[in-house]
Order: sequence, then C-alpha cells, then structure tokens
Amino acid sequence: MGLKVQNVSKTFGEKIAVDNISFEMDKPGVFGLLGTNGAGKSTTIRMILGIIKKDKGNITWNGKEVERKYVNFGYLPEERGIYPKIKIYDQLMYLAKLKGMKKKEAEESMNFWLKRLEVEEYKNMTAEKLSKGNQQKIQFITSVIHNPELLVIDEPFSGLDPINTELLKSAILELVQKGTYIIMSSHQMASIEEFCTDILILNKGKTVLQGNLKDIKDTYKANKLELITKVNVEKQINELGLTILRQLDKHYEVQINDENQAQALLKKLVVENIEVEKMEIKKPSLNDIFIEKVGEK
Repeated sequence: MGLKVQNVSKTFGEKIAVDNISFEMDKPGVFGLLGTNGAGKSTTIRMILGIIKKDKGNITWNGKEVERKYVNFGYLPEERGIYPKIKIYDQLMYLAKLKGMKKKEAEESMNFWLKRLEVEEYKNMTAEKLSKGNQQKIQFITSVIHNPELLVIDEPFSGLDPINTELLKSAILELVQKGTYIIMSSHQMASIEEFCTDILILNKGKTVLQGNLKDIKDTYKANKLELITKVNVEKQINELGLTILRQLDKHYEVQINDENQAQALLKKLVVENIEVEKMEIKKPSLNDIFIEKVGEK
C-alpha cells in the first residue's frame, strides 16, 4: 500500500507553505520531490515524517495515519547533523539505539555500511577529522543503519566527488532492490532523471507538475540538437537560420523547432563534405522543464 499524501496543506501564520498537494508511492522505488528554495519541499517532508503536523488532508503509510510508531523511516536532511567532537562509532551506536536497535544488531549494521561506503577506517575517529565527503557518507549511514522502510534523502550527493557519488548511487539502488521506499529531493536534475520514475514539482507551495517522468517528457517535442564535428560549422548553422545555444570548440548545442531542421543541417554538412562525429536530437531535459515551470516569467 505504501505512502499516500492526499490534499495536504500547511500554513505558518498567514503564509501558505504547502497548498493542497497529493501524491502516492504504491511500490518501492525513488520518488522525486522538486522545487526551488522555499517552495515547500522541507515542510512536506517534515509532515510526511510526522515532525510537524499538517493543517489539512491525510498522510497514510500502509493505510494508517502517519505516526512515529507506524513508520520506520530514515531521514537525511539537507542540513547536516553529525557531531564533530564525537567518535563515529559512538554517534552511530547512539542513533541506532534511539531507533530501537540492540547493540549487536546495531554493530552488524554499522560495520556493513562503513565497509559498503568505504569509511570503516574512520570508525574510531571524531567526525571533525573527516573530509566533507566522508562526513556526508557517515550522515547517510545514520539514516539507513536501522533498515528503514521509508527513506527521505535531501541533496544526498552534496559534497561528494564523482567516485563517491557513484558509490552512494549504487547503495541507493540496492536499497530499492531490497524494497525501500525513497523520496529524493535534489537540485541536481540529472540525478533525479537517473533515479526517479515519478516526480512532483512544487512552486510557492503549489503543485505545478507531477506524474511519470517519461510520460511528462513524451509530451514535449524535440527542441535541441547536439552536434560534434571535425571543423568549425558555426557558419553552416547560421546559414540555416538556427540558433546556437552553447558552443565549446567544435561541440554545439543548437535550438531546433523540429527534426526536419536537424535533417536539413545534416544534409548541408554532408554536401559540404564535413565529417560529423556525433549528431543527436534531444527533447527537453528535466532541468529545462523545471526552469519552464518554476522560472520567473
């Protein structure tokens, strides 16, 4: 049955933080909760986890109203919260016990995650001695050490280099395979596209777009052409009246209205005997769609 959010609203004084939003997760996976700063994402997350009370609507987990006793959840907030002066072992053990774990069970889970995220060498060090990226991995462990059914992760890849980003991504995918429901909030749209089947975009507390990401993207026509050539083709692109959106050496992103314009450019380059290394027609990315929906008009 999973998570169901129905017509939920929250106000603080005269400010409407969340305005009648609805969505659900009926199977394990990653759901993308998106929006600009101040859009209502954090308020929504805190209501789902029972940290703050909603004013209107219903939030249920497996058919029961959300209460701490019914939801075994994990939360990785955007604001980091590990203790700098305390050893990693001590604070992980403390937080695991707060979640009701026995010492042996907590140590087994702790050792698994420390090894899985390649930070076991820091077990007996204080957090302040770790790099920002390794602190982020420890923070992630605090959110999953107790094997939560529902996991909320806010900007999970913040501070991670590409190698550690891939390490954490693989761990998240493993959690999904094991049956974890995950809500991911991030400004890194590429990560949302990589993980999320369904999304919801908030703007000023209101839902401006939601649904299956593939279905959403299918409603958009191709509007960009990625082109890599052996020689500079700026002249040829301009001769067809096309606009270059970005150019780096001989790598171009060109705005098009339809695929016919892309074919016309390819034909022109072939006729002029210009070698094309790559040519790809693209639909708007999630980043493009996000800007369209919440950018200032």
